[in-house]
Amino acid sequence: MAENEIAAAAPAAPENPLRALGEAIAEAAGGAVEAVELARFGQELVLRAKRDALLPLMTLLRDDPRFGFEQCMDICGVDWPQRPERFEVVYNLLSLAHNQRVRVIVTTDGAAPVPSVAALWPSATWYERETWDMYGVVFAEQPDLRRILTDYGFDGHPLRKDFPLTGFVELRYDEELKRVAYSPVQLTQEYRDFDYLSPWEAMTTLPGDEKVHLNRLEGPK
Repeated sequence: MAENEIAAAAPAAPENPLRALGEAIAEAAGGAVEAVELARFGQELVLRAKRDALLPLMTLLRDDPRFGFEQCMDICGVDWPQRPERFEVVYNLLSLAHNQRVRVIVTTDGAAPVPSVAALWPSATWYERETWDMYGVVFAEQPDLRRILTDYGFDGHPLRKDFPLTGFVELRYDEELKRVAYSPVQLTQEYRDFDYLSPWEAMTTLPGDEKVHLNRLEGPK
């Protein structure tokens, strides 16, 4: 049998059902999906969507019976400082009817607002508040965009890659004021000379080593 006949007789590799689902969503969304990707060795479906078309896409994913992603399990942020649109907003959706998950990702530069999905999933309010608090991503039409993990007077957004590890202010309880007081971060301390050698590495000879050397010179008795 010729090689081309063997190749024709071999069964075609089955298509990944997640890839087929992603392509079906992209076709039904009418251009809202920019890319369909498979992560973790083809086990996770990722849709990269246009920010301006996020709400129609999310409505389709929730209401279309072919997809049925009824629950928004999580919304989080990712910071890529080297990119023009440095922030990714990641939505993790779950379909109980079809036992499937999908991850939807949109990008923003921090100034351009991302449409809020709280009208579709009320639980998204908490997640959007956390993303705003940690990354500074603004969500349009979000009625309760307040900090949720840091103090109301907190300066900056702690999960940005350019946020200093020490922060900008430190707080302590002031006995005179009888309240929590804020002050600039001060890390002044006396000069210290650190020796990173462990006691075993610094010890070049051990008691009894001279006997080993003598045995080597004299040879076995």
